[in-house]
Amino acid sequence: MNAHRPSSPITPPPNYAFDTVRLTRWLAVGSLLGLIILGAAWELVLAPIRPGGSWLALKVLPLCIPLAGLLKNRMYTYRWVSLMVWIYFTEGVVRAWSDRAPGNYLAMLEVALCLALFVACALHVRLRFKNARALAADSGDITP
Repeated sequence: MNAHRPSSPITPPPNYAFDTVRLTRWLAVGSLLGLIILGAAWELVLAPIRPGGSWLALKVLPLCIPLAGLLKNRMYTYRWVSLMVWIYFTEGVVRAWSDRAPGNYLAMLEVALCLALFVACALHVRLRFKNARALAADSGDITP
């Protein structure tokens, strides 16, 4: 019999897991940057509460804090960003329901970016833990 079996189409190549982790990382960074840009542009230019902009633009400052942690690929940052993003999600839902156009459309975009950020962070953490467990099991550090 043939000792070498060709890989089945169901079994992903070995780099698949690491590529997925990299994809979730960049999705998280991109959606966080999108939230920062959207929040600032929304309150200063696109649909400010008061003409000429408002102090509500400062709401994006807390989003700038985790950006460095995400870029440095720190697991702890992914965890707490996935919790912090729900504050912005709530704001987006409330303003999508109560604001008039174009503010409600911007709020819907904020909700979509928040969902993308949460999913990216949750998947990133889950995949990194799964990969760490698999590597530890392969090296014999963990007993079944």
